[in-house]
Amino acid sequence: MKSKVLLIYTGGTIGMMQDAKTGQLKPFDFKHLTEQIPELNKFDVALSAISFEKPIDSSDMQPTVWVEIARMIEKNYSKVDGFVILHGSDTMSFTASALSFMLESLSKPVILTGSQLPIGTIRTDGKENLITAIEIAAAKKSGKPIVSEVCIYFEYQLYRGNRTHKYNAEHFQAFQSANYPVLAEAGVHLKYNISALAKPSNKKLKVHTSLNPNIAILKVFPGITENVVQAILSSKNTKAIILETFGSGNASTQKWFIEALKKAIDKGVIIYNVTQCNAGAVEQGKYATSAAFKKIGVIGGSDITTEAAVAKLMFVLANSKNNKEAEKLLKSNLRGEIS
Repeated sequence: MKSKVLLIYTGGTIGMMQDAKTGQLKPFDFKHLTEQIPELNKFDVALSAISFEKPIDSSDMQPTVWVEIARMIEKNYSKVDGFVILHGSDTMSFTASALSFMLESLSKPVILTGSQLPIGTIRTDGKENLITAIEIAAAKKSGKPIVSEVCIYFEYQLYRGNRTHKYNAEHFQAFQSANYPVLAEAGVHLKYNISALAKPSNKKLKVHTSLNPNIAILKVFPGITENVVQAILSSKNTKAIILETFGSGNASTQKWFIEALKKAIDKGVIIYNVTQCNAGAVEQGKYATSAAFKKIGVIGGSDITTEAAVAKLMFVLANSKNNKEAEKLLKSNLRGEIS
């Protein structure tokens, strides 16, 4: 039987076409998808598509939209073998990370892809990205999906979604996964890195739709002032703060800085230490400049990306009873987001 793949168009460059009269970019109708990509007719895949009623630019991505995508997947989960989500690249890593936490016990592929150039342009990277993403979403071995996690496919590489970071706005190779190996590479053949792929769940899919967006990011830099730090730490209704630190989790050891963090923690604010580096991990206590964090209760984020930390915090805050439970979840590897 043919594999069934559902395309979900949220918006983004990949779905844009140039209007012949005005020259402006506008979303094209996915009913005419095969007119733009006739290669899809050669697939031995049963394709269907749904689109957001009002496609959005990925810069406008919100947790409410993640919930909408998750519900679309839940509604169609038993009907298809895999999903391809067409999404703007700017916030794709955030969405992939969020979906990885929201879709518990996933046993089917959810592949996000997009493009740097609109699919209607001659040099677009969108065609290859879409074609291969569909092929991966439909791929099976012994009747079971080869991929059973939330991924990003971009420019011949398949990545674990919650391990990615968009690092380039100019090149077609827009994403990196510095702390986790590539899951597959597309060349003459599609080569899967089987040992790196998540094992499919034998449990029923559980979709979480509760997220708490009351978080903030405090990125340290040389010369950061006490006023700035206090403004972020004391922000109203903020439940957790990602502390973006230097290197392996280091920051200023000035007395006022440590005291400000401790005061926030004592008030119940979670501080999550994440490195500013694209590669490597937070190791609190490795240097004297991070030893104080461990003492006052800052939680080390290991090698999690900032994008995944944002999504994980929103998920954990909404799905834990108290800070002790939240801390346990933050330190745990829930969906392959930390080593």
